[in-house]
Amino acid sequence: MPAEDTRHSAGPAASGTSGTTGGARRPTRRFPLLTKDTARPEGGGRAARGDAPAPARQWPMLVVLATAGLGLLLTAFDLFRVGTMLVGIALLAAAVMRWILPSVGMLAVRSRFTDIVTCGILGLVIVLLALMAQPKPWLVIPFLKGTLHVTLTTK
Repeated sequence: MPAEDTRHSAGPAASGTSGTTGGARRPTRRFPLLTKDTARPEGGGRAARGDAPAPARQWPMLVVLATAGLGLLLTAFDLFRVGTMLVGIALLAAAVMRWILPSVGMLAVRSRFTDIVTCGILGLVIVLLALMAQPKPWLVIPFLKGTLHVTLTTK
């Protein structure tokens, strides 16, 4: 006869001593203080009606993935600046869609605020770095050259 595993019981309710029901409850393996369920992120519902085909229901995520994939493909074919900017633009588009659309499907990962801030900041940084990439940067920020010079020559 196998012994019951009661190492992680949920306290008195798990052992049937709560008094609310007459029968004994099965012990649980969950810790009593941890989350008992995971909620779907706000806006994590389907982006299209339920009877639409699966790709149509997840169109925001597919748009972001296709744009980022095209950017990576262009980067692989030696169009570094344009490809990298496309990856950053894909992240910025994800932030805008997460902000504007009520339901974005699998594009919703965390809370709406966290998704917008994370995608927005990462997209902006990637676009700015692509614009400042050497040689012949499209965007020159004058104080960065002096800052880099000071940090590399200081001992």
